[in-house]
Amino acid sequence: MRHAVFTSASFAYLDRARVLFQTLREFHSDWEIWLCLVDDEPEGFKFDPSEEQIDYVVRASELGIENYRSWAFQHDVVELCTAVKGAMASRLLDDGVDRLVYLDPDIALFSPLSELDSLLEQHSAVLTPHQLHPDRSRETILDNEIGSLKFGIYNLGFLAISNGKEGRALAHWWRDRLLSFCFDDVPNGLFTDQKWFNHVPVFFPSVGTIRHPGYNVASWNLSRRAIAIDRQGGITAGGSPLRFFHFTKASSVGEQMLERYSNGRLDIFELLEWYRRQLRKHAVEGLPKKWWSMNSYDDGRPISQADRFAHRQALLEGLSLADPFASPRAVTELYARSRT
Repeated sequence: MRHAVFTSASFAYLDRARVLFQTLREFHSDWEIWLCLVDDEPEGFKFDPSEEQIDYVVRASELGIENYRSWAFQHDVVELCTAVKGAMASRLLDDGVDRLVYLDPDIALFSPLSELDSLLEQHSAVLTPHQLHPDRSRETILDNEIGSLKFGIYNLGFLAISNGKEGRALAHWWRDRLLSFCFDDVPNGLFTDQKWFNHVPVFFPSVGTIRHPGYNVASWNLSRRAIAIDRQGGITAGGSPLRFFHFTKASSVGEQMLERYSNGRLDIFELLEWYRRQLRKHAVEGLPKKWWSMNSYDDGRPISQADRFAHRQALLEGLSLADPFASPRAVTELYARSRT
């Protein structure tokens, strides 16, 4: 049986992706590891996939997305790294992968995902909700349960799909929605791909939920899944083996949330310090600070969120530029035409 796992990332997240690849190799050495690269190299920077712990690299521009540069321009880096996930999943399933797993690049495995095969024999796909149990205090309800109402019931840092009729249908639906509607626009009901998956239990009834507390542990569910490290180095979450931890924003807001829900235990900070050591070990050398190839126009001027929004609105009016990166003036004029 052919297993594959993929992540999508820019070069700025390559250090995190390297930690993910390292831990995948440790626990699932027989899985194919794929990177969907949503970036281009800056001048003088060399990226050699043969030196990475991955099997295959697919550039986002190679996914067959129509008018790719025009389509990509309307997204910021987080939106674009998310928007390609459905297209990448569809490609791998259509190419014959039997079991497919998506993991965010800021995830690390701590034990094998041994429950997945049996779950995917019963379900076309499996998801992890942000929470498995109700929270108890007003503070945790505000942070976690209401947070899920804003950003989606399921965390799409993880998804596993079985290659069958409904699994492929799910991947194709995911692809199509993200090609048109992958935006961080919570007031209008969107948070990249996550809120779309609130529909999934209704649209795709064979999709299942993983209730193992060791999957997708993060700041948003730590209140009910305390991390513990025993004297032999074994790590548990909520009393069960930790399968993987999602280190979202581990150096800023995420750390504050981890501290808030650590309940005075130091174990979670040992985990966090281990992750930071791994990031230093896998640092990306020679990459300009805050690099992303789609941050600026071809002449070097920065692209604002207003520019991206203007182009998005023009696309909704049926107007487009073959290459909006060529000229900020052309984007402004296109938007003006869409408003007349």
